[in-house]
Amino acid sequence: MLSKASKVSGVICVLSGGVGAARLLRALSGEVAPSTLTAIVNVGDDLVLHGLTICPDLDTITYTLAGLNNETLGWGLEGETWRVMAELRELGGEAWFGLGDRDLATHLYRSQRLSEGATKAEVTRELCARWGVAVQLLPVSNEPVTTSFTTEIGPLSFQEYFVKHHHGVKVDEIHVSGADASPAPGVLEALRDSSRIVLAPSNPLISLAPLLRVRGVAAAVAQRRDDVIAVSPIVAGAAIKGPADRLLQEFGYDVSCVGVAQYVLDTFGDMVGTWIIDEADAAHVPALEALGVAVRVTTTMMNEPLRAQALAREVLA
Repeated sequence: MLSKASKVSGVICVLSGGVGAARLLRALSGEVAPSTLTAIVNVGDDLVLHGLTICPDLDTITYTLAGLNNETLGWGLEGETWRVMAELRELGGEAWFGLGDRDLATHLYRSQRLSEGATKAEVTRELCARWGVAVQLLPVSNEPVTTSFTTEIGPLSFQEYFVKHHHGVKVDEIHVSGADASPAPGVLEALRDSSRIVLAPSNPLISLAPLLRVRGVAAAVAQRRDDVIAVSPIVAGAAIKGPADRLLQEFGYDVSCVGVAQYVLDTFGDMVGTWIIDEADAAHVPALEALGVAVRVTTTMMNEPLRAQALAREVLA
C-alpha cells in the first residue's frame, strides 16, 4: 500500500505534450482535485487536413481525462470505427493520417467553431465541458505554431515525419514557425500564480520545445525555477514512447535522463530546479546533480495504476 505524501497546495501547472502528459495528468487527477490542475498544451503538431483543424495533443489529453481514449492505439477514441477512412482510401484520397469516425466529429466541431470566430482555447473549453473534463486545458497559443523538419529525405511537416514516415527518418534540423506567437489568455498567469510547474514526460525536442518557444513562456518558467519539476521521458537509455531517444542522439545528446536535462539547460537555460528520474537510472544521480539540480528517484513508468500513482505522488510531494 502506498502511503499518502504531503502535497503541494494550490494550482499545479503542467507543460504538456501528448500521451505522456495525458497519463501524468490522469494520475495527478487521482491525487488532487482536477480543478486545481492546469495543462498548458503544445500546438506545434496541429495540422489542417481535409479542411479540418486537428489538434492531436489537446485531443489526446482531453480524451484521456474524459476516460474515452483508445488504450489499444494510444490515441483516438474508444469504440472507434473507420468507415470514412476506408472509403477515402478507396477513392484514392489522403488516408495516411488515420481519423476514426468518432474522432472526426471532434475535428468537424472545432473547425466549425473556428470558422465562426471562436479561438482554439474557447473550443477546447467547450469540448472539455461536453466531456466533463475538470482540468483546465490551455493551448499554449491561439495563433499558429508549426513544427517541421529538415530530414534525410527532404522537408517534412510534423505529421508527415511522425505518422506518414513513422518517425523513422534522420532529422537534420527542427524548425518552429510562429515561435513569436502570443500566448493564449491565461497561460502566463498560470505560470506566474501556480504553486508548482511540472514539465511532463513529453518529448523535449518536439513537444516541450515548441511550447517553450512561444513568446514569454520560457522566461516565465525560468522565473519560477525553484518551483519547477521535470519528469524525464527517457528510461534506461530509451524513450518511453516516440522518437525522443533518436532525436537526442541525432542532435548530439546522450540518450539518458542526463541528456534530456542537458538539452533543456542548453536550449532554455537554468529553468528546472528538480528532475524526477526512473529507478532504472539511479546511477545518473551524480551527473544530474553536477548540473546544479535536485534529483528524485521513483518509477516513471505509468503502464500500471500503482506506478502512475507513485509518480504522481512524487510530483506533488
